[in-house]
Amino acid sequence: MEERYSQLSKHDFRNAVVELSNHLQTMFSSRYKKFDEFFKELLENAEKSLNDMFVRTYGRLYMQNSELFKDLFVELKRYYVGGNVNLEEMLNDFWARLLERMFRLVNPQYHFTDEYLECVSKYTEQLKPFGDVPRKLKLQVTRAFVAARTFAQGLAVARDVVSKVSAVNPTPQGTQALLKMMYCPHCRGLISVKPCYNYCFNVMRGCLANQGDLDAEWNIFMGSMLLVAERLEGPFNIESVMDPIDVKISDAIMNMQENSMQVSQKVFQGCGQPKTLAQGRTARSVSEGGFSARFRPYNPEERPTTAAGTSLDRLVTDVKEKLKQAKKFWSSLPGNICSDEKISVGMGNENECWNGSAKSRYDFAVTGNGLASQVNNPEVEVDITKPDMVIRRQIMVLRVMTNKLKNAYSGNDVDFIDVSEESSGEESGSGCEFQQCSTEFEFNATEVTGNSNKSDKKVNTSAAPSSGLSQAALFLSILVLAMQRQWR
Repeated sequence: MEERYSQLSKHDFRNAVVELSNHLQTMFSSRYKKFDEFFKELLENAEKSLNDMFVRTYGRLYMQNSELFKDLFVELKRYYVGGNVNLEEMLNDFWARLLERMFRLVNPQYHFTDEYLECVSKYTEQLKPFGDVPRKLKLQVTRAFVAARTFAQGLAVARDVVSKVSAVNPTPQGTQALLKMMYCPHCRGLISVKPCYNYCFNVMRGCLANQGDLDAEWNIFMGSMLLVAERLEGPFNIESVMDPIDVKISDAIMNMQENSMQVSQKVFQGCGQPKTLAQGRTARSVSEGGFSARFRPYNPEERPTTAAGTSLDRLVTDVKEKLKQAKKFWSSLPGNICSDEKISVGMGNENECWNGSAKSRYDFAVTGNGLASQVNNPEVEVDITKPDMVIRRQIMVLRVMTNKLKNAYSGNDVDFIDVSEESSGEESGSGCEFQQCSTEFEFNATEVTGNSNKSDKKVNTSAAPSSGLSQAALFLSILVLAMQRQWR
């Protein structure tokens, strides 16, 4: 009977944790899917809009050079889904290739070798043939895409962290405390008497001590997500960048056409006079090809249907409220479990409850949150020298993701980290103490500025206790984590 009740107490405890965590996990999962769908559909709509307008405006000349624009969107999509794409270099390459095509079109009477066109591209920065559009668009696209991709990944990380940390596996001491709290009253004939609230609180604080240690890093992570969300509403709004991208590129093309004579003369001075084509072999000129129309922006009522049937502002407003509610989830978890009338009597009825030995008032004080505070827990024997390594890994995941969010908030590009490589079958508890729990994260931050200055930073963080980890080595790993927290 005791073994049966022991299994029931573990089952009830796990269900209570999962019930509260599932709501949070489902929220992050659904918001990630909405943002991901929105960003992808936004790119599809922008590409279709550009193609349709360029076909109407530039006709065959555009169709003969359409792969240049298709490549642009292929690279933007590849960046968003985690491809190894340097946005700054990719956009510079796009404008250089566009200049080569345009230079041929505005000078149809000349023959240009590949070497000559390579020389032409070197004058892109100096001559600014497309005006200020490339510089502005590079800054806007880079910041918006970095923020969008990082924010979506942050939602996925939050979802996965909740999934791993909520898969609780109580220690033998925790199981004994749960059994005593939930089912020992049955042996006294007190089947309908529920545990006192503070008694339940102490048991849950002891059983969820490691989850409590996650709270500080989780709250910092939530705060960083909120900061990037504000960027998405303002200067890094990917919707306001991608919707008019066709108009901006067209303006750049028109600027090149209007200043083609001055640009060509300066290029001829620097690269030399090109060879003239034989009479009758003159290439089609811009005016013949129809590069004469300038796009006009949409009126608001003419704008295409927004991506995924919504707008970025609506998505961000919704998720910001959810992020605020998710703060302090882990430190509040013990109290939220004990507030369930199925678990304890709740606050305000402290005289008619099970206090661990009788139907009476519970007199012990509630212990603090986190592993270190459990040294004085009167209900659960907790070994504070053996932290849960699954949760320690998730703390490091949050820490790395927070650094990415801070870089994205500042407009800095950060390499994509594939969180799906993390093990998905781990449970928090004592089980990982005898398993190999290792992980390594690396990210590369490149600051995007007007002058295109670059600085690379690599951060490697690892936590890898081996199967035969000694007490001294484990203590050292705890010390390292403490020093990292102090440093940060």
